[in-house]
Amino acid sequence: MDTLRHSPQDLTCDSQRTGFDSGGTWCAATLHRPAKASAETLPAILMLHGWGGIQDALTVSYYEEFTRAGYVVMTFDYRGWGDSAGLPRHVISARQRVADGDAALAFLKSQPGIDPRRIVLWGSSFGGGHAVELAAEHPELAGAIAQVPMLDGMAAVRAVPLPRLLRFGIYAMADLLKPGQPIYLPVVSKPGAFSSMDRDDAGKALQLAEISIGRRYDNRVAARSMMTMGPYRPFKRLKDIRIPTLLLGASQDSVAPFTESTLRKVNNPNLTITSIEANHFEPYFEPAFSGVIRQQLMFLEGLDGFAQEADQRQSA
Repeated sequence: MDTLRHSPQDLTCDSQRTGFDSGGTWCAATLHRPAKASAETLPAILMLHGWGGIQDALTVSYYEEFTRAGYVVMTFDYRGWGDSAGLPRHVISARQRVADGDAALAFLKSQPGIDPRRIVLWGSSFGGGHAVELAAEHPELAGAIAQVPMLDGMAAVRAVPLPRLLRFGIYAMADLLKPGQPIYLPVVSKPGAFSSMDRDDAGKALQLAEISIGRRYDNRVAARSMMTMGPYRPFKRLKDIRIPTLLLGASQDSVAPFTESTLRKVNNPNLTITSIEANHFEPYFEPAFSGVIRQQLMFLEGLDGFAQEADQRQSA
């Protein structure tokens, strides 16, 4: 896990800041368009960030590669995170985040120059679970990609050592009962330090992310957010997906454990299930990034062929 392939200084895409409303709260968003777009309408990708994710943190290389492939890419900040409005800050609710993703999708569909029939969901980590949920609810979309996805919160909870799990519970309950400002703990840390994630090179990923966004990352999450993890089990929606979906996991992931054999038992022909030799954070960085983005671009090329065949059948 060495470097990001692209930094904000060497991007070729044309980025425009914008925003949308979700549940009465303004959410910051950015539309990244290909530098030399020739078609009147273009396919698009909606990116759904992970647990503590904000725009440009770890995703710059992905949206640069996707725009070079001819896609418009939309990134956004969830309510209460990054440049979005919302109080209290840095509280995570899986249900609210899926609602934010749904509002972002509606906004993206309304943008000029976007082909609403060729929108692809892209979610990573906790956002990978959101991509699965939204894919199950939106059969009109072209496809979905879930990278190192959080599909079973209970599996993630079971991977946490018991003493740390008990400490999470104490902090979460104190946060829920305490009036006023939330009790915060770090999102990520070095191994062994107390945070919501200290495994799989999380601390090193934070350092590289700060280089990507060009500022210090607000490394805090409300302790009550830990209560949302266990009940969150989006794998239950995999059977309902009716659009081509790539599930790309990491075999050494201890943050969001990925078990191919279990997922294949869903037996949904719309799912493509594969994994790479990596931990949870390595797919964002070289050298793992090259193999991951290659698989995702190949999947997107296949969606273009699928769409062309569908158009031909309709016109016949």
